[in-house]
Formats: sequence, C-alpha cells, structure tokens
Amino acid sequence: MNFSPAPTLRSMRPVVQAVFRLLTGFLFACHGAASLFGVLGGAHGGGTVPALQWPGWWAAVIELAGGTLVALGLFTRTAALLCSGSMAYAYFSVHQSHALFPIDNGGEPAVMFCWAFLLIACFGPGTYALGTLLKGGRTLTAGEGAAPVPTS
Repeated sequence: MNFSPAPTLRSMRPVVQAVFRLLTGFLFACHGAASLFGVLGGAHGGGTVPALQWPGWWAAVIELAGGTLVALGLFTRTAALLCSGSMAYAYFSVHQSHALFPIDNGGEPAVMFCWAFLLIACFGPGTYALGTLLKGGRTLTAGEGAAPVPTS
C-alpha cells in the first residue's frame, strides 16, 4: 500500500493559499490600524503615530492599505511587493543596527512579514481572491505570468 499525502495536499492548495493570504494581510492591516487610529493597543503599546511623520505614519498607511488589499485579493502582487519592501526597510533601518540576528534585535515580525508578502507577490492571489472573482473566476496559467506548479 503506497500512501502519499501529495494528492490531498495539492487539492487543498487553493484554500490554504487563500487563508494564508487573508490572514497575512489581515494581521498586517491590524498593525496599520493600531498605529493610525490607536485601536488594538495603539502604536507600540499606546497612542498613534503623528500624521505625515517619516517613516512611521507612511509605514502605517502601507500596512493598513496594503494589508487590506492583500487580504481581499485586489491588486495583490503590487500591494504584496510594496508591503514586503516596507518590511525589508523596517528591518534594516530599525532592527538590524541593534544586533545581527532577528532573534536578538526584535526584527522577527518584520522578517516574517517581508518574506510572507514576497511569497504572496510571487504566487499571486490564488483562486479565492476578489480580484480573481472580478475577472470571472479565471486564474493565470503558466504562459500568462504565473509560475508553473510542480506536479509531484
């Protein structure tokens, strides 16, 4: 008897991709809402960031808008790439100067969000995204800009 989880996992891919995109975008948007509106504990434990302050306020706008777009699956690749870049900037401008490794400098969330959004930008929004539904439920094929999916 040959049991391989590959077929089951492959069939779950669209749902798992959608949940990953939705949760990553939602959690990122919560950071932006906290910084801009003082909700969910506020910015860094309380309050808001001053309007138009560089880079805090602009980062919060990217977090809220970009996270929301990614969660919904609208303009996903562009929004995810912008979110990824903002987290790379945050890591190298805020965290990296304190210590070499993220575990030592408090930059783990920035690193994880950076790579999660880069993954979303590369793989796209998936089947269950608002942008895909607005296009008539059609997803990109390998010849139209999407990376080919391995079969094994």
